[in-house]
Amino acid sequence: MIEELAKNLVNLKKQFVTIYDGHSQIQEIIPISESELLPIPQKNLELMHSFASMNPIYYNSFEKTVGDVPCIVYEGDINKYWLNSIQYGSSHAPFSPTWILSAYVMVLLAKEIGFKEIIDIGSGDGRIAFCAKVLDLESYSIEIDDMLVELQNKLITLIDFHPYCSDATIFDYSTLNLGYPAFFIGGLAQMGGNELASGVLEKIHLISDLKKTGWVFAGTTSQKYPVDSKNKSGWGTLIEKNNLNTIQSISLPTAWTFHESDETPYIFTQSLD
Repeated sequence: MIEELAKNLVNLKKQFVTIYDGHSQIQEIIPISESELLPIPQKNLELMHSFASMNPIYYNSFEKTVGDVPCIVYEGDINKYWLNSIQYGSSHAPFSPTWILSAYVMVLLAKEIGFKEIIDIGSGDGRIAFCAKVLDLESYSIEIDDMLVELQNKLITLIDFHPYCSDATIFDYSTLNLGYPAFFIGGLAQMGGNELASGVLEKIHLISDLKKTGWVFAGTTSQKYPVDSKNKSGWGTLIEKNNLNTIQSISLPTAWTFHESDETPYIFTQSLD
């Protein structure tokens, strides 16, 4: 069901690309109503619309039918947030968002796998942690950029997804009392994600009573990035080094693949150490 939902979302995105005639830096769509193509509960869609409409990275929205699906198009600009996020010496990946719908589908898969908490690492505006709360999972958002955390704090009036302003590689995760968490790592491996993931993995290995964890990585098949010798869309070496077991991969739209034919592959892995 989730794989079909992801496939339908990708197809909808491809249709949207062919009819979109705007010039915004980022753009995405959210259906107005639950449909057979995207069977997302209406209350969850409404929360995602509220997240987008209250989010200052979006400056315009309008209705547009994509294929047979009535949607709201959200247009945005992340330049000031991107520039602010790269000022930190320990920042490993500048802010560039996945689609809100993609975040929802990813968390839906994490929930189906059985994870109990979602930890959104390098969370940007906190959309993955937000979608986790929409889906009734406990969630935490870890972001180093104070401007982005200030943005998140405006959005927790909808649902409190617990934003923390911290360097994720030094944050004390033992304070969260985690049971069976999935860590979503923000950023491609080749764009600082590798260093970010390695730092967080080191911290988690120090928590002796946390034996079972999940790790979700955003990959790429683009030829403009160096190829990892172990593949896995850039994450193979890190996955093997940390003895992670690959569970599943799912491809979904992101802001940085809007004009590309391939979507972003997300690799779901698990540690049983």
